Amino acid sequence: MVKELQLRISLKEEERSDILVLKSALKLDIDREDITGVKVLRKSIDARKPKIILNYKVAVYIREALPEKSDYTFDYKDVSKAKPIHIIGFGPAGMYAALRCIELGFKPIVLERGKNVKDRRRDLKAINQDHFVNEDSNYCFGEGGAGTYSDGKLYTRSLKRGDVRRIFENLVFHGATDQILVDAHPHIGTNKLPKVVQNIRETILNYGGEVHFETRVTDFIIKDNSIKAIQLLNKEEIPVDQVILATGHSARDIFYLLHKKEIALEAKSFAMGVRVEHPQHIIDSIQYHCSGDRHELLPAASYGLVQQVNERGVYSFCMCPGGFIVPAATANGEVVVNGMSPSKRNNLFANSGIVVEIDVNKDLPKYEQFGPLKGLEYQKNLERLAFTAGGRSQVAPAQRLTDFVKGNLSSSLNPTSYQPGLNSAPLHSLLPKFIGSRLRKGFEAFGQKMKGYYTEEANVVGVESRTSSPVSIPRKENLAHPQISNLFPCGEGGGYAGGIVSAAMDGERCAEAATENL
Repeated sequence: MVKELQLRISLKEEERSDILVLKSALKLDIDREDITGVKVLRKSIDARKPKIILNYKVAVYIREALPEKSDYTFDYKDVSKAKPIHIIGFGPAGMYAALRCIELGFKPIVLERGKNVKDRRRDLKAINQDHFVNEDSNYCFGEGGAGTYSDGKLYTRSLKRGDVRRIFENLVFHGATDQILVDAHPHIGTNKLPKVVQNIRETILNYGGEVHFETRVTDFIIKDNSIKAIQLLNKEEIPVDQVILATGHSARDIFYLLHKKEIALEAKSFAMGVRVEHPQHIIDSIQYHCSGDRHELLPAASYGLVQQVNERGVYSFCMCPGGFIVPAATANGEVVVNGMSPSKRNNLFANSGIVVEIDVNKDLPKYEQFGPLKGLEYQKNLERLAFTAGGRSQVAPAQRLTDFVKGNLSSSLNPTSYQPGLNSAPLHSLLPKFIGSRLRKGFEAFGQKMKGYYTEEANVVGVESRTSSPVSIPRKENLAHPQISNLFPCGEGGGYAGGIVSAAMDGERCAEAATENL
């Protein structure tokens, strides 16, 4: 017999290794010896009051053995001689599209402009230490895409787009901890993601698929509203039947290519702003109501904030507790910041994007000349501004949070996790008024919601501009482009995802759609 229960456990009780069995026996009014095992289904922290509670959803096995294997299986088969599907990009969408192709009996051929995870590390080092951006291998481009060197956050609201549990189980199948199946806000960690990504690649290769790194697509040969071949940087042409385009939100050259060929694109609303960094102990003290170190059983505290300011949302994005700020530019001459966390989230700082919603149909009148690329051009200009304000390197412009709100240049800055370094700059006036004024009011409101958040001990770092794609690539109900019958725009780059899980689900859907007519 199996019973599902909701249990509330105090931190003191959590110190006992057998507490779930004891609590379950008490709630079910049975002897603890009758319980053969307790499986945790969900775990979350309720820190709204000083007495912190851990909420558990558990399955209690009564005189019945716990299952040894997952209910999910992945039917990978040899596709080495099967019909090919070409996938451009090897981020979460591309990886899951490839895996799904194999399950469906088709051979994925992946073309990735960047390098594998091991070789990619050298280029990340070059950005951080030498301030040089390899435009094909960086924090956005390369094996695993932007997701590989991020927090590995797996929380998603896209519950109707596919089987979220299946995505998680496949990550566990490829080496992620099974804790992601339990936590309310699961994450893998930037130190563990590369191995998971490498394992996914090995599965694809072992079952007959192909993955080609340092292979940049530069053109599409189109005839009769269909892509007949893909042209690479070295001018090689590869004949294709079906193409899944999973290039991510930062592959601007692909957007320019499609626009040049008069393939329909649409300007898409997105968000931009800054990244704010606090000492982690400040966020812990606010969220956990503690004056000293947080309890050893509690993870580094996070937060989620949102405020309406002058008819636009100002909100936190990609919050990284115990994490690092990293340089996420994809070209020299621009500065972009993002955040990541290791699995233990044990760094001394907490950082989060704080961004402002941008309605491309209302907020960018001076950029109308760029048509569907107007949001992209606005984004580029802000990144170039940050490059200049930082000192024309990967050093980022920054300001103390209180100075940013008050409109003062900071005479000094706080310590930071951002390796290339910070340069004091008047971000409050450098940012477009549309963004800067809303951020200032938003920070004041956040200080009211989280007492202690508004502090001179926090830095504001610019710019956080790659929250999502500023361009969407339209598609029909069958997921193909309305003009190009065998092109399947996919994931974040197409405008159909907003993170690892939603991109992975969209990758699977596009694989299913692309294989239907073969």
